[in-house]
Amino acid sequence: MNALTLVLLTPLLGALILGLIRPPPLAGWFNLGVSALSLAAALWLAWSVAQVSDLPGDLGGPGPIAGSLAGDIFGMPFRVDAFNVYLVVLTAFVALTTSIFSRPYMRYVLAIGRIGPRRLRTYHSMYQLFMFTMLVALTTDNLGVMWVAVEGATLATVLLVSLYRTPEAVEAAWKYFILCGVGIALALFGTVLTYFAAQQVISDPAAGLNWSTLYTEAGRLEPAVMRLAFVFLLVGYGTKVGLVPMHQWLPDAHSEGPTPMSAVLSGLLLNVALYAVVRLKMLVDGSLAHTSNPHLAGYLLMGFGLVSFLVAGLFLHRQRDIKRMFSYSSIEHMGLMTFGFGLGGPLATFGALLHMLVHSLTKSAIFVTVGHATHIAGTQAIEQIRGLIRTQPTVGWSLLIGVAAIAGFPPFGVFMSEFLLLTATMKTAPWFTLALLSGLAVAFAGLFRHLHPMVYGTPPEGQQPVAANMIPVAVHLTLVLWLGLAIPAFLANWLDRATGLITGTRLL
Repeated sequence: MNALTLVLLTPLLGALILGLIRPPPLAGWFNLGVSALSLAAALWLAWSVAQVSDLPGDLGGPGPIAGSLAGDIFGMPFRVDAFNVYLVVLTAFVALTTSIFSRPYMRYVLAIGRIGPRRLRTYHSMYQLFMFTMLVALTTDNLGVMWVAVEGATLATVLLVSLYRTPEAVEAAWKYFILCGVGIALALFGTVLTYFAAQQVISDPAAGLNWSTLYTEAGRLEPAVMRLAFVFLLVGYGTKVGLVPMHQWLPDAHSEGPTPMSAVLSGLLLNVALYAVVRLKMLVDGSLAHTSNPHLAGYLLMGFGLVSFLVAGLFLHRQRDIKRMFSYSSIEHMGLMTFGFGLGGPLATFGALLHMLVHSLTKSAIFVTVGHATHIAGTQAIEQIRGLIRTQPTVGWSLLIGVAAIAGFPPFGVFMSEFLLLTATMKTAPWFTLALLSGLAVAFAGLFRHLHPMVYGTPPEGQQPVAANMIPVAVHLTLVLWLGLAIPAFLANWLDRATGLITGTRLL
């Protein structure tokens, strides 16, 4: 069994077994063990890709993409390179740390009667199925399979968002299902158009949706068809990214679903959807390279990204629910990443890749902290969460440090990635610099106007500390601080190889 097969089979088998495990303590530990095995397999896969260096290689025959591993699993083509393997490791890592938090958190939710044993089994099973679908979407070489995997992630998430079965949770799940269903339908139409363009130049019908084949033949794809296809694909997958104006599902899903689900939604699912958009942008760029408007895909990404960045920053000021507030923060940062990938060039792409990493680590840590804060206060309402540092210093300080990190304070990694994106903007498109700086200032003000009373305010009578598992928060924030002070050489090389794959030019 190779590393890629183990990466995919582990969460799939885990989901099946967890659906049968009845004792809640055993299910929590088993979920954690499956996540740990997935991370070990992901690290093995990353080591395998690192050994390939920049030479063509695969698991079953020579391939056209330098520095990648390819092979057939379940009769479907998969390919792993520097771009997606780093997201595979990130996905497995956040899944593990979130499962560490999830084990006692969901036991507490069970103890207070918000869910029963059957729904707890559903939670654990869907948690691993969610991870499986995301890992398939990241590693498949087939655009059709990627679409199916993203749709599978949607269905798994619907069951998790509606887990509490309150009217608000059911409404949020339906809203998520309908909006993302419409979006993914548009993405399907864009995929069909891509296949139509491929059939005009690729003789093998079975390879017409293989990304590696399309990438090598991108210059021959019909530009007019690819332009139209990308519009549908961007709107479709952009709905999953949370780009404005297709973002309406995201705040509701975060506020009504279990807190561990919020951590993996913001930290992982949004990355997977953006990954799909960037992969497809690479095909469109190749198709339009010799046309009068070769940067159309980049301009569209910059437009959607900038609007999302600015609108989400403004909406931060209006929030009354703490989880909704941080969901708008996720929209803001996904908009910034989208803008960076649209801007293009080695520096902007390297900064966007780094931002995907540090945002996932920071935001998942924040949602873990928010889960404990809402248990302390007994509510998600911001105006009733007060004096966390006095009531439970570890939770209060973690929330303060996490918000400082996500707001871009030095020396955290978010500051470094935002600095790289600003530098790239000043070099490539300086007229957008003021808009980015204004957006960052607005978002900073929106976060800290709510944060100060939650952390330093007078705690209400009866507010008591809770049993808090802060290990995931400490690990994530330590990593984000480390990445702000010095990016390890292996990680810098990893991101540089991904930059070279996406842009054709390395930064380092």
